[in-house]
Amino acid sequence: MTKIDIISGFLGAGKTTLIKKLLSEGFKGEQVVLIENEFGEIGIDGGFLKEAGIEIREMNSGCICCSLVGDFGKSLHEVVDTYHPDRILIEPSGVGKLSDVIKAVQDVQDEIDAELNSFTTVVDVTKCKIYRKNFGEFFSNQIEYAGAVILSRTDKAKPEKIQESVALLRELNEKAPIITTPIEQLPGEKILEAMESSKSLEEELLAEVAHEAHEHHHDHDHEEHEHHHDHDHEEHEHHHDHDHEEHEHHHDHDHECGCGCGHHHHDHEGHHHADDVFTSWGKETIRTYTKEEIGNILKTLEEDGSYGNILRAKGMVAGADGEWIYFDMVPGEHEVRTGAPEYTGRICVIGAEIKEDKLAELFQVK
Repeated sequence: MTKIDIISGFLGAGKTTLIKKLLSEGFKGEQVVLIENEFGEIGIDGGFLKEAGIEIREMNSGCICCSLVGDFGKSLHEVVDTYHPDRILIEPSGVGKLSDVIKAVQDVQDEIDAELNSFTTVVDVTKCKIYRKNFGEFFSNQIEYAGAVILSRTDKAKPEKIQESVALLRELNEKAPIITTPIEQLPGEKILEAMESSKSLEEELLAEVAHEAHEHHHDHDHEEHEHHHDHDHEEHEHHHDHDHEEHEHHHDHDHECGCGCGHHHHDHEGHHHADDVFTSWGKETIRTYTKEEIGNILKTLEEDGSYGNILRAKGMVAGADGEWIYFDMVPGEHEVRTGAPEYTGRICVIGAEIKEDKLAELFQVK
């Protein structure tokens, strides 16, 4: 099955740089066909593509995001039938709507041996505000429908400008990963992982905590007397279903509010399970830290009950010396280490009755 990836963005946003990086790193060993729309845009250097063994089908019928779904379908058919590639990259014209390109692919994907895999928008961090003002709906549409957003030129922009752009993008799209780390610093595989929407930090932590609660409950079941077996089984089933509902609810809500919010749940007898009463707080940040700062923050969370009953803290943030800092905390112990660059700084804390304002103050994030 051929994967189809759409990479959109305005002229000069940095799509060509991204595509070159993905071709040389993210898609190693795959046969890739690039369909680029020549409308108002100079194509990628032909020599580079020939060396990489990639065929180009230039579409001469104008902009694929207009009313050319028929032609577009024919082009895709031809590419799949001729090359049977592992992946098709579509680089649409910078002046179209991403939703139209997605629809054009969806309309034909059932007729061919291909599936829509990802849709990413590249945005120049220095032009975000002015493009939104000048291009209105066209700019907004490219952000709203993106599965991931890649901010280019973040290595040249001031932190305040990056923060402003991220806030503006979040107004339009609350759930897509926003890559703020300069793509030169990220391996192609990491960029691809973000484009294909890997699990959020919050989902990972919630799954861990829910799993532990489930294990604890399961052990408790085994300790019960045999004649309670049926009742336990029902409770276990109910608990499992409820966990699942809670996870679904939280996941949906997370997609609405961006960083999660807390809610309590009860078992069917109305009692709280202590390990199920948790809330979560999450932040994306471009702020840099030192390992010592992070160590002190985690120590404070372990020792100072005024932040709430903290069950977990996890994150990856940019280090002040250019390295990336990864941290994990469970009650009584924490670990701070260095690791590979992440697409943006992310922090997540899970616990009971947590004080979000105090956490934001502690990590010095807005």
